[in-house]
Amino acid sequence: ATPTEPELVVKKYLEELKGPPDCMICMEKLSSLSGYSDTCQSSTIRPEAVGRLRNCQHSFHMLCMLAMYSNGNKDGSLQCPSCKTIYGEKTGTQPKGKMEISTFPQSLPGHKDCGTIRIVYHISRGIQVSAQHTGKQHKLWEPPRKVLGSTAAPSFDFPFLCQVLELLKVAWKRRLIFTVGTSNTTGESNTVVWNEIHHKTEMDSNLSGHGYPDPNYLDNVLAELAAQGVTEDCLHQ
Repeated sequence: ATPTEPELVVKKYLEELKGPPDCMICMEKLSSLSGYSDTCQSSTIRPEAVGRLRNCQHSFHMLCMLAMYSNGNKDGSLQCPSCKTIYGEKTGTQPKGKMEISTFPQSLPGHKDCGTIRIVYHISRGIQVSAQHTGKQHKLWEPPRKVLGSTAAPSFDFPFLCQVLELLKVAWKRRLIFTVGTSNTTGESNTVVWNEIHHKTEMDSNLSGHGYPDPNYLDNVLAELAAQGVTEDCLHQ
């Protein structure tokens, strides 16, 4: 089982160092005490301890990483504040719901004589319980049909589309497609919003940038999925 206890997670992904530059979390010298020394007094990690993340090699005060993790989702993963490399399996705060996938014959602009894959997300009214939204109710929000892409076309890489679709399923399972926050469109707070994995919501035009044609869409959404820790490797686990 993946450990989620704060100190175990920090110690799992960081190697302790002796010295160097600035900690970008507290902005103190790594040769000085962590800026979170006073707030993490119950920790067994020493105030001067410095850790280096095992893969990206970025260094921070270990107490600063402990404070960052403790104020987050506590899902057993760490994300480097410098390069955003994810350690472990990141999960989000997406409310419960249902993901429905279907196909229908209507073509999208740029994909003549092809069908379409459609994703519909259903998210019900509920209570989002977290450090940021404790006891607040997110509003009833059912998005319109989400159009992912054409099912086939002479110049279209259908296996690539299927791969992206499978990765979106992984992102949904890990609760990364949506989050609870403030809507950029309406300004409403405590509502369900997109979580930086863009979807197409228009079928007949691309005036808003959320429709077709868009030859770079699949590459872009693949990069956005990777930024959330959802990559091709997830399909082989």
